[in-house]
Amino acid sequence: MQLRMNTISKQYRQGFWGLREVSLELGPGILGLLGPNGAGKSTLMRILATITKPSSGTATWGGVDIAAQPNALRNVLGYLPQDFGVYPHLNAIEFLEYMAAIKGIEARTARRRIDELLVLTNLHDAAKRPLGGYSGGMRQRVGIAQALLNDPKLLIVDEPTVGLDPEERVRFRNLLTDLSGERIIILSTHIVSDIEATATEVALMNKGRMLLHATPDQIVRTAQGQVWEFLIPPEELTSVKRQVLITSTVRRSDGIFVRAVAPNAPHTNARAVEPTLEDAYLLLVERDRTSTEHTNASGRMLAAQAG
Repeated sequence: MQLRMNTISKQYRQGFWGLREVSLELGPGILGLLGPNGAGKSTLMRILATITKPSSGTATWGGVDIAAQPNALRNVLGYLPQDFGVYPHLNAIEFLEYMAAIKGIEARTARRRIDELLVLTNLHDAAKRPLGGYSGGMRQRVGIAQALLNDPKLLIVDEPTVGLDPEERVRFRNLLTDLSGERIIILSTHIVSDIEATATEVALMNKGRMLLHATPDQIVRTAQGQVWEFLIPPEELTSVKRQVLITSTVRRSDGIFVRAVAPNAPHTNARAVEPTLEDAYLLLVERDRTSTEHTNASGRMLAAQAG
């Protein structure tokens, strides 16, 4: 059971590149796709879910090109898109029976599987209530239940915890962790805490490119010795923001408590602290932004000189 991506690119109209030469090789576990909005995460997941095809490069499942032979993957694929819709007048059982029929699952097998999934997703007591009365978290659990109907070997979930309250988010994370033993799970999000709590490895993306593929610990180490905390008067905040990358601020009675990323101590009373995945993520994205701006500026300078 192996999913391989070899230099996948996707170009849209007007020459816009949604993805640029993304390569990954995955086995069982949870891959966290992490990046800001517009990083290319959803484009990559739609390609892997066989909804769209890459402009170049290949994705293979068990050695089979999924663009050329999508059914090789679709039979073992579970997919929860970012905008998961339900039929509000159906209850959970009726909706899951409908989805099972679409997936071609035999009725008796479907009924047994639905009972199992309602227990797994903690929806058994609400199974006969219309979905229109479900909370956002409950609808997400219905979404994960439909994605698991065919007991998939590859499970893809796109921004699954957006809009969920903290309790629902923790429950959803725990469910993904429980499911990951025998499956490849790809979790796409820009919420770093979701990745930190569940992922066995992380693919960090920005502007359609893969910046880094590593374990969470390896990514955190890229910010070692560069994370600081310090207290400043409120009037200094604007000046500090111009000088360093601030990851968080807390307003207190004695001033503003700042957490920032910088190569050297950014303030006289700054103390070094252990980095988190969010610190490293923000640092790497900022480095990529700065590098891109420098490259573009150099290109414009050379073009001007040539002209």
